[in-house]
Amino acid sequence: MTESILVATDGSEGATAGERCGIALAARLGARLSGLAVVEDRDVRAPSADDLVVPAFPESDLAAYHKAWAEAVARRFSERARGEASCDTLSGPADDRIVERGQNVDLIVLGRDGKSSPGRRVLIGGTVESVVRKSTRSCLVVPTGATLGGPILLGFDGSPGSRAAASLAVELAYGLGESVHVFVDSKDKGRAVARFEEVRQLVGGLSVPVAETSSTLGRPDVKLVDAAREARAGLIVIGAYGRNRISDYFIGSNAASVVRTSPIGVVLAR
Repeated sequence: MTESILVATDGSEGATAGERCGIALAARLGARLSGLAVVEDRDVRAPSADDLVVPAFPESDLAAYHKAWAEAVARRFSERARGEASCDTLSGPADDRIVERGQNVDLIVLGRDGKSSPGRRVLIGGTVESVVRKSTRSCLVVPTGATLGGPILLGFDGSPGSRAAASLAVELAYGLGESVHVFVDSKDKGRAVARFEEVRQLVGGLSVPVAETSSTLGRPDVKLVDAAREARAGLIVIGAYGRNRISDYFIGSNAASVVRTSPIGVVLAR
């Protein structure tokens, strides 16, 4: 059961989408909500001068600024949550702090398009990717402009990860009162039939409608996102790892590609 939700935010426009989605999801599920803003040590650490004579780096001033920034982000989050949740501020590597705090919750929510600085990637390949890889909790990654509302699209490939996704999709469907669309990708029609039969057993008994669609052509990540658009889905739910755990660890995995390209929130289930 999703009884507790942590929203990690950096105060940016991209993180705002995660904030709003996390707050709305917690309200509709009746889940306990908390927030977290992290000041990265590297933002205030003096860069190497390489034996050059340069003015002293204002570490104390920058530290004070970033502390004030994090506290302002926390206050705004609490205001957006209408006083129903607090937001803590921590310092250190953002991914590690989020993962550590996330151990105590059922779902971590992150804005996909966070703040960035020159030479640093904060999309998949940065903090978000690192949190998804390191955490043992399910994660919801929300792109800028995404809102919560509409059917749930479940991507199912028969892997243990997709079975976890099916269970979470059922829970979300109950809590949100939304229908479920099941997408199966398989180059073999017979295998697709078997997977649909399996997923019917996993989502059987739902009081909301369940639709099924499959594809035997094209890239599964592209087809999955297309299916979500056609269904006007509000969330995509997939396993954090697919059938090939080793290959899925790398950035070329279907899950990572779906997160990168989806116009709606993607839940990576564990």
